[in-house]
Amino acid sequence: MSPTGRPTGESPRDGGAASDRLGNGGLASERVRSKMVDRVRELGVRDHRVLDAMAAVPRHAFLDAALASRAYEDTALPIGHGQTMSQPYIVARTAELALERCVDPKSAKVLEIGTGCGYAAAVLARIFGNVISVERVRALHELARSNLRPLRVSNLRLVFGDGFDGVPGEAPFDAIVAAAAGEQLPVAWLEQLKPGGTIVAPLGGADQRMTVIAKDESGRVVRRTIEAVRFVPLRGGTA
Repeated sequence: MSPTGRPTGESPRDGGAASDRLGNGGLASERVRSKMVDRVRELGVRDHRVLDAMAAVPRHAFLDAALASRAYEDTALPIGHGQTMSQPYIVARTAELALERCVDPKSAKVLEIGTGCGYAAAVLARIFGNVISVERVRALHELARSNLRPLRVSNLRLVFGDGFDGVPGEAPFDAIVAAAAGEQLPVAWLEQLKPGGTIVAPLGGADQRMTVIAKDESGRVVRRTIEAVRFVPLRGGTA
């Protein structure tokens, strides 16, 4: 359930350690990732914690070799199964919005709906103390596990399941971020969000908007629309 960001598309995926395949291409260098981060900053993301995380996570390691040369473009890229890896700006902006009301990120627990290839989860894990990421497509869940294994991200747990249901066994969450767009916000997400917490999710069908849903200490919910986006649709069940 990874978002498209803006472009769309799908492609076969062969897994494997992209970092090994790209060693001679220079894509793993700090210089190349730094240029990507500069573009994200120019688009308006300012939180240094987000920018540092984007600079630290090797985006190419989550892509098929055929697409690795495009890893640091600010574009969504296909990962198979009708899903995509979000463009870097979308990943960064989502994390920045999730941080807005978070007093102590390193002690916060965050739920990601839609693991996809695992890239955004790895970025979130650099920022927050505990990240749970749920994926409904078994093949993508396994792909993310394979991609993340070499990085040894100890504060990230991957779950195979229906994102509509959240992950009740791990609730409550300080923040919930979604990588697919629904017409309505699932009730389970609000139920699993702590008072004082934030949900960052695209909402809508053909006309989608990135939306921030804040729950105050009394349980009252306030919505704020951020910007137009284009994500894959939120689907229920598992596959």
